[in-house]
Amino acid sequence: MLLESLKPEVTGILKNEDLSITERLHMVCQLLKNNVEHYDWVGFYFKNGDKEELKLRTYSGIETDHEIIPFGKGICGQVAISNENFVVPDVQAQDNYLSCSINVKSEIVIPLFKNGENIGQIDIDSDTPDPFSEKDERFLEFVNLEVAKIL
Repeated sequence: MLLESLKPEVTGILKNEDLSITERLHMVCQLLKNNVEHYDWVGFYFKNGDKEELKLRTYSGIETDHEIIPFGKGICGQVAISNENFVVPDVQAQDNYLSCSINVKSEIVIPLFKNGENIGQIDIDSDTPDPFSEKDERFLEFVNLEVAKIL
């Protein structure tokens, strides 16, 4: 399975202390976008200090206007409050969706925890309708556990 085969690469990138944390996160975004067919945009958002908002740290994919997302807004903002994975098979069916591109059909957002606190998330958009499975969820949870180790 492709996702399983990417785990050692993710770990290797994140352990490379010659690079900044942001550079390592960016390389993970690129790795996932370039190697998983249905990952068309991959980014990491983190809580913006003491504010009730998320700030985009790095991403791979088309440019987005959503660099700051208030808690509760869009899929990412909802995950910041719920602390739970959110898989959206069809973004058009969501009332509270922030559109990044007219091509996006589905989205998956997995919260990132450090010491039990939701400090951020990995966000993936797909131009494919309903491509995300439980395997994606487990893999992205693994990615976030590895990321938490370097934060």
